[in-house]
Amino acid sequence: MTMPLPSYDDVTPTSFTHVSVMPVEVVKFMEPHSGGIYLDATAGGGGHSRAILEACPTARVVALDRDPAAVAAAAANLADFGERARVVHADFGDVEGVLLEHGIGALDGLVADLGVSSQQLSDALRGMSFRCEGPLDMRMDPTRGETARALIERLDSDELANVIYELGEERRSRRVARCIKQALAQGELETTLDLRRAVVRAVGPRRIGGIDPATRTFQALRMAVNAELDQLGALLSALPRLIAPGGVATILSFHSLEDRLVKRAFLERELWQRLTPKPLAASEAEQSSNPRARSAKLRAARRVDPNAEGVE
Repeated sequence: MTMPLPSYDDVTPTSFTHVSVMPVEVVKFMEPHSGGIYLDATAGGGGHSRAILEACPTARVVALDRDPAAVAAAAANLADFGERARVVHADFGDVEGVLLEHGIGALDGLVADLGVSSQQLSDALRGMSFRCEGPLDMRMDPTRGETARALIERLDSDELANVIYELGEERRSRRVARCIKQALAQGELETTLDLRRAVVRAVGPRRIGGIDPATRTFQALRMAVNAELDQLGALLSALPRLIAPGGVATILSFHSLEDRLVKRAFLERELWQRLTPKPLAASEAEQSSNPRARSAKLRAARRVDPNAEGVE
């Protein structure tokens, strides 16, 4: 039986929950100052935005998110800050256009939390997790774009294998892709649990180090559906134009593919002064209270002033 795909009406903004990772560290690096303008590129529930606004009573924040439920939750969370907080439904890869549209120039700081929210993972209708049955969707914005099911249908077996290998770092990607396409051809690929069964047929049910055998495949498909690395690449490319000299960019990544891109961008010495030579991890206390923080890596860098003495 085909399960219905979620619509905007299926998403309940009031139930959106998301605990921001390392908000104290983000604010420490950013040092919000009077009259400063800051961008929260991935608003979630508005946790990082709230931390910035509370740290400086005259700072302003523009918060973006592609998930309509997150936008609604962030707007509610930040409502008491009035005009100091502006929440926008947009992809962070389109940040330059958004800032231009809202008449905002150079930023004094930026935070981007690249992880998937607990709400998105726990909502069966989103189809991002194999722990509960839902449609093969995986879109962070359920109102637009190609679903995971549509992506699997569009790609041939070799193309699908390449996605699973490159984005999921799954060594048995070709076998996995063949089993997924076979399930699709046999009418046995309607739900997230169907997808997990197809992966298990390819790699076996054995867990390695506590990781479910479908984890890498689900990660790869989610990243492909949401063009996550393309979005990050667009943001990193735009950063030097977005951040004012002396401003700080802080980026939280949750796996090696993202972290490599951030590290490489911040290595450009003519553009950035690295504030974290090595990525910062969450404290043991935060990891205990928020398991999502365990895989987080925080990198921060200050935008170099090209007119400063000693800068070539």
